[in-house]
Amino acid sequence: MTTSMDEKVTPSPSEAPPPAAPRRRRKHSGMVRSQRRAGYVLMAPAMVNISIFLGLPLVLAFILSFTDYGFFAPPEFIGIDNYIEMAGDPDFQISVVNTIVYTIMVVPVAMALALIVALALNMPIRARGTYRVMFYVPVVTATVSVATVWLWILNPSFGLANQILALFGLPPSQWLNSPDTALMSLAMVGIWQGLGAKMVIYLAALQGVDPALVEAARLDGANRWQVFWNVTWPSLGPAHFFVFVTSIIASFQVFDLVYVTTQGGPANATRVLVYDIYQNAFSRLQLGYASAESVFMFALIAVFIAAGLWLQRSKSE
Repeated sequence: MTTSMDEKVTPSPSEAPPPAAPRRRRKHSGMVRSQRRAGYVLMAPAMVNISIFLGLPLVLAFILSFTDYGFFAPPEFIGIDNYIEMAGDPDFQISVVNTIVYTIMVVPVAMALALIVALALNMPIRARGTYRVMFYVPVVTATVSVATVWLWILNPSFGLANQILALFGLPPSQWLNSPDTALMSLAMVGIWQGLGAKMVIYLAALQGVDPALVEAARLDGANRWQVFWNVTWPSLGPAHFFVFVTSIIASFQVFDLVYVTTQGGPANATRVLVYDIYQNAFSRLQLGYASAESVFMFALIAVFIAAGLWLQRSKSE
């Protein structure tokens, strides 16, 4: 029997149109949008703070680096003369070398020690909380107080460090008073002061290691070293990178410790980059030249961080 053209044909179940999206999905998408808006609102104060106190000074420093600016006179555009002068400035060259050497001495040693301490304090030992507090106290202590204490410890005449060396029959050291040991002594203090912050980050990362993976590795017959190297170490990848980046930035920005203890001496042995910027900006009032040094330091930090990111990606691949 044939049907007419005007007669409606009921589609078969296989030809039926797909059902409409439920309202629950719309409510879910609306909730996501509201959460995003709330997140942007909560981020707004921090973004305003970063823009005003970090972004704007960075842009102004970049602009002033191409000027001759002495604070009491308006800036005068001189092109790249400041950067050319930096290339031939012996104080700047010494400060760059000292900063890089200080960073190389502090960052890997501090990261290794912080990881060892974190692994030890992550174990169920007695007074674990007390030990954690003791390691973290130097982080929250003012650097001026830390430097004052270490000035006494490293005093070559009556300091505690030389007294300990004498107990083992070792000759005394000049520590901060000798160009050969001054930078190493500052690096030792920097490692000690920053150890607690890195330890806390590693402790938090260790709490996130899946215990099921650890237990499975032990059931497979893995010893402690194998469990650490094959399970714990890969799980700490993001923590390694974060600690590396923050340590690089902190090492390049070391200033107050140098200012209180040695003021760049002896014989410019501890003259670091930020101290040289301070001298040019506030002692010699060469703000344009100091801005050029700041831009160079920013670029140097970016290079080190990019190298660390490249190493992390190469290891993950």
